[in-house]
Amino acid sequence: MGEQTSVKFPQEVLDEYAALGVDLPALFSAGHLGTRMGVQILEASAERVVGTMPVEGNTQPYGLLHGGASAVLAETLGSVGSMLHGGSGRIAVGVDLNCTHHRGARSGLVTGVATPVHRGRSTATYEIVISDEQDRRVCTARLTCLLREVDDAGRARTVADIAEAKDRAGA
Repeated sequence: MGEQTSVKFPQEVLDEYAALGVDLPALFSAGHLGTRMGVQILEASAERVVGTMPVEGNTQPYGLLHGGASAVLAETLGSVGSMLHGGSGRIAVGVDLNCTHHRGARSGLVTGVATPVHRGRSTATYEIVISDEQDRRVCTARLTCLLREVDDAGRARTVADIAEAKDRAGA
């Protein structure tokens, strides 16, 4: 459960990361939490991210899909879209997540589709629609991510780091 199958990345994204020596499909995953919950990313680009998650194993005591599980799927998909929008020089950090739960799901897979609402220089916002196998909306979520620059070691740079670098460069 949770093993990644072949994620469909746009070729230009694969090329960008390959130029940095990064095998994006090998690196990419839904993270430890997503793996434990069975999240599968099926398609990924800055314009659209699609993923699934089983209801089984992700339920609350009444046997319905747990709202927190829907939030994990939503944040995973929106974060992936934000990361791809930000490119290899930035990381995406979720700063706001809102979920509205419309109906319960008791079995099968739910599918989430993340599409951009706003893609800026410092933030990206995605709407994520989660549906059941009968294509009924289970949850609508909105995620905003902060896009932070990374340094040469791949760590997020703070505002102070950026100001210091500009001072050193005479900018």
